[in-house]
Amino acid sequence: MTVLQTLLEELSGVLPGNMTSLFALTRQVKLEEGEAYIREGDKSRRLAFIEKGIIRAYTLKQNGDEATLFLRWEGHFVASHDTIIHSIPARFTYRALEACSLIEIDYDELDDVLRRQPELEHLRNYFLLKMLSDALEGLEGFVLLSHEERYQRLLENRWDIVNRVPDKYIASMLGITPVSLSRIRKRIHNKGRNQG
Repeated sequence: MTVLQTLLEELSGVLPGNMTSLFALTRQVKLEEGEAYIREGDKSRRLAFIEKGIIRAYTLKQNGDEATLFLRWEGHFVASHDTIIHSIPARFTYRALEACSLIEIDYDELDDVLRRQPELEHLRNYFLLKMLSDALEGLEGFVLLSHEERYQRLLENRWDIVNRVPDKYIASMLGITPVSLSRIRKRIHNKGRNQG
């Protein structure tokens, strides 16, 4: 049984036998470090669960700088919300920051299964709500938290990520420069030393 199957059973209560037709449509996808999973302009409606690795979604700004929209890692779903929700070409590139192992399904094929098996329809809601929840968490962080608080939240939730992702991408995701990130790390380190 895959990690994804176990997760879906636990979170949605779907019995393994009911998921046979769904999992028959999934495929294992391996990405090398640096390989693009979805490119800006792609129209394919792929939905994937990350079993291993980190994927970065980003775009190029008019000045040529890359802007990181988000990072997704083990246990997250990744898809272009542009193609899934709006049926328009992807506006961002989704690239592996390290070797990745994904379980992928074509969203249109998933849609067909859900129409034939209405008892699985709540899985679509689960996928879409999970994507929305992840997006809102990032947005709320930008509105409600300082740069340092956003970085500390990342450390608290997934401290290992900061050791697996280059500083420039962490900084871009936080909306700061790598120099500012370095200052934040120094302040946090000094606070920890003073409290110890």
